[in-house]
Amino acid sequence: MSLVLPAFYPILDIDVARARALRPLDVLTAWLDAGVTLVQLRAKSLDAADLLALADQCSQATRAAGARLIVNDRVDVAVLSGADGVHVGQDDLPPAAVRRLLPAPALVGWSTHTPAQLEAAAAMPIDYVAIGPVFETRSKAQPDPVVGLEGVRQAVALAAGRPVVAIGGITLDRVSDVLAAGASSMAVIGDVLHAEAGPRARAFLAAARQVGSTKSEVRSQKFEFSRRSK
Repeated sequence: MSLVLPAFYPILDIDVARARALRPLDVLTAWLDAGVTLVQLRAKSLDAADLLALADQCSQATRAAGARLIVNDRVDVAVLSGADGVHVGQDDLPPAAVRRLLPAPALVGWSTHTPAQLEAAAAMPIDYVAIGPVFETRSKAQPDPVVGLEGVRQAVALAAGRPVVAIGGITLDRVSDVLAAGASSMAVIGDVLHAEAGPRARAFLAAARQVGSTKSEVRSQKFEFSRRSK
């Protein structure tokens, strides 16, 4: 059975939250109350002990809300906190090693930035691939080159049927374009991590649902046209 990811999920980036004077757990609570069902925890600057303590709290909160938590980079923290999965990048543990520590049904995602990396992902024990940055982003100090919407389309073609998560510079006004390019899901940091986290998350969820409804309507119309043509 293929994995189905929500069309939108936020990344709780602790560095961004601190820079904006936001309490991470307050933001998380607001997202969960808004209906978010998947959250990724990203904390590049926290030491291991503090990250584990935070991951424990996030895992408890998401579990209580019936949502899932993915930890960025740190497989050990994902295992110890009881998170639902981990997302690793090109410079982290390779997916095969990750899967040995975190067997299914835990989720394992892998960041890609080039066609060669996407082709390599086809043979890896992962559940989904992320592609980005789709647009310019300030969430990374040294971001990879922008891949654009064409990069998303290319990722979908090379993903061997796995879900493709678009990431990097995605704002509310770009939801339709990103999903129309074929992304299964969008991971968002900057445009959902602020004081109005709850309402902003609801807006993203509503926009994603609208795109999904439009796609379903188009498929229905095509089916009806095909049926009448026979």
